[in-house]
Amino acid sequence: MIKAILNGCNGRMGQVLTGLIENLPDMEVVAGIDIIQGTNPYPQFSSLKECDIHADVIIDFSTPKILHEVIALAIRNKSAIVIATTGLSEQHLEQLRTAALEIPVFRSANMSLGINLVQQLLQSATKVLGDRYDIEIVEKHHKLKKDAPSGTALLLAESINAVRAEKLRYEFGRSGIDALRKPDELGIHSLRGGTIVGEHEVSFNGQDEVISICHQAFSRQVFATGAIAAARYIVNQKPGFYTMQDMIHESSAVTTLYTYPHESLVSLENIPRDMQLISELYGSLASNDIFIDMISHTGSVNGHQSLSFSIEGKDHSKTEAILFEFSKLHEGIKYALAKNMTKVTVEGPGMEFQSGVAYRVFSSMAKVGISILAVTTSESKISYIISAVEVAKAVSIIKTEFNI
Repeated sequence: MIKAILNGCNGRMGQVLTGLIENLPDMEVVAGIDIIQGTNPYPQFSSLKECDIHADVIIDFSTPKILHEVIALAIRNKSAIVIATTGLSEQHLEQLRTAALEIPVFRSANMSLGINLVQQLLQSATKVLGDRYDIEIVEKHHKLKKDAPSGTALLLAESINAVRAEKLRYEFGRSGIDALRKPDELGIHSLRGGTIVGEHEVSFNGQDEVISICHQAFSRQVFATGAIAAARYIVNQKPGFYTMQDMIHESSAVTTLYTYPHESLVSLENIPRDMQLISELYGSLASNDIFIDMISHTGSVNGHQSLSFSIEGKDHSKTEAILFEFSKLHEGIKYALAKNMTKVTVEGPGMEFQSGVAYRVFSSMAKVGISILAVTTSESKISYIISAVEVAKAVSIIKTEFNI
């Protein structure tokens, strides 16, 4: 059970969190902090200094003014912290980075998973569209929001600049008779009114067309849900500074698993170091409509090389005949074919950002005694060959390891 302290427990977000966590089987609020008294199903303190209850994590939806007190309590109790407060200055961020040397710190200007997906979309669009499009951000919030522009608007602007060689200069609103847009500007505009929970629109304005990416939050529950996910994530981390992107990348390191049955694995050894021979073999296979996959080609210091690849099981006999003739023409080459193999592929968009995925895959296989006969990888995919009789066990252990 994760024990949490809510700082700002009687604010709008604090009350939404209280209601959600109350119904969770794996988390409970053990204390709340707020200068405003309220009726909650847990002890409440008017200041962080008064709180004498230990927790695994402190979730902070309060004000930057007391960030130093949040950090002090977390370090004193060795608690992780989730900082969802907006309006943080560079000085505040530096305080968090210093604290991260001792405790796990999670900070996001917006706890919505959707906004963090928007960040990735913006970076992709920025890379493609380049300087040909003028970028503007418009954010809308309720009339009681104190800071402007929103922390999320700045987060989105930073995401755009992160993938640009020449950084754009932020222009906060425009007015006056000399407000002509300059090429190096990124306009950020704030609207306040009514009960708008949060809306952010980023427009790429080009010649005769506009491309817009928009995110709307219809209730505060979306931010509370993200904060709960962040709390679950951060309590299992080592001291360090973490963001929503870190959490997303870890959770999306492996999202999909495929199996390809009825494969055969081909291996050749003692091939002279002559690429013409390899080309000749590939040509023979292609002319017989044999598709090959999982190619691994290794050279050695003794002037010879080895080669392995997979084929569909239906092509086993044809391939064996080709290899027999190939080895007769080139004396000394040895080959072997293994039937009843299966290719297993694990894939995830976060794999390229997350270290240790291959270790988790292969150590999982080792724990249950599964031998891996061939491997190929890419930035977002790992494929490997195993015996068909091991497939059910392999699938089960991967699903457990990566929660898919």
